[in-house]
Amino acid sequence: MRILAIDVGTGTQDIMIYDSEKELENAIKLVLPSPHLFISQKIRETENDIYFDGEIMGGGKIKNTLLEHMEKGYNVVMEPTCAKTIRDNIEQVKSFGIEIADNEKSYDGYTKITLGDIDITKLSEFLLGYDLEFDFDKIAIAVQDHGYNENMGDRDFRFEKIREKISEPTSPLEFGFKGDDLPEYFTRMQAVRRQVKNEGIEELPLVMDTKFASIAGMCYDEVASKLNSFIAIDIGNGHTTAASVENGKIQGVFEHHTSSLTGESLERYIKRLASGEITHEEVYNDHGHGAHVLNPISKIEKVIVSGPKRELIEKTNLDWHHAAPGGDVMMTGTVGLIKTILG
Repeated sequence: MRILAIDVGTGTQDIMIYDSEKELENAIKLVLPSPHLFISQKIRETENDIYFDGEIMGGGKIKNTLLEHMEKGYNVVMEPTCAKTIRDNIEQVKSFGIEIADNEKSYDGYTKITLGDIDITKLSEFLLGYDLEFDFDKIAIAVQDHGYNENMGDRDFRFEKIREKISEPTSPLEFGFKGDDLPEYFTRMQAVRRQVKNEGIEELPLVMDTKFASIAGMCYDEVASKLNSFIAIDIGNGHTTAASVENGKIQGVFEHHTSSLTGESLERYIKRLASGEITHEEVYNDHGHGAHVLNPISKIEKVIVSGPKRELIEKTNLDWHHAAPGGDVMMTGTVGLIKTILG
C-alpha cells in the first residue's frame, strides 16, 4: 500500500510517502514551508490590488500581511469562502477593510492569488520531476481546526469537541475522519477535502487534527511503544497539547498556548494531568483552552515530546524523550496519519 500523508503546521508542512514494501525509515520525506508563509510572501511581493479566490486555510501571517498591503493604498477583494481564512464571520472580515467579491463587479487588473492548505498538483509536479511515482492508494491530511460555532468562541468550541471525543478512554487513532463522518463545523478540514476533490481525486482523504495526528505518531516512537503509562505532548508554535496515555488509550488531555507556558508551569500541568487532579478552569483561566481527565494514569514512565518548541521540556525536571517515529523528529504527524489509516 502507498499512502501520501501531509501534516500542515504553522511553520512547516511535513510530507511522507509510505510504501508498505519499504521500511518506514526509507520513506520519501519532505519538509516545506507552511502554505500561509509563501502566500504571505507572495502578498508582500505584489505591488497591485489583489483578488483572492480558493478555500479556507490556516491564516497564520496572512491577515497581518493583508493589513500591511492595504496600508500601502492597495485594495483587497476576497471571495466569500476564502475570506473565512481571516475570520469565520464575514462582517468581521469586512471590518478590516477587506471587500467581499461581488459577482456584478469586474476586477480586471487585480493580481489573483488562490488560497488553500494543499496543492496536490504542485506536489505531483515536484515528485515527477525526480522520476518518483505519484500514485497512491490513500491520502491523509492533518490541519489544525478549531471548528466554528457562531454562538461560541473558537477556544471554547475547539475544546468542547475534544471533550466530547474523549467521553471514554480513546485511542488517538480515533481522531481521524475516514468517511462521511466529518462534521460540517470543521470548516478547514472540509475545505481540504474540497481541494482534493477539485484536483480530480474522488476518494475522500482521511483528515485529522494536527495535534492528535502528532500524539498518534508519538505512540509509535521506538521508546514510547515499549511503555504502558506515559504523557505524549506536542509543543507547537501556537498551541501545546498533552495527553495522558495508558494501555494505548488517552485518559486525559490539556491544551494551552505555548507562549503562556514556562518550564515550571508545564511541569505542574503535566504532573496534575497524570494524577487526574488538573481542572479545566485552571488551564482556561490561565488563557489556555482547557483540560479534561477521565482517569489518572498509574505513573509517568516518561514524557514523550514533539513539536517545534519541544526544547521547553528541557526546562522541567521530568524524564523526557524526543519522539522520532521512523527515525525523524519532524514526522510524528505524518506517521500518526499513516497509522490511523492502517489501523
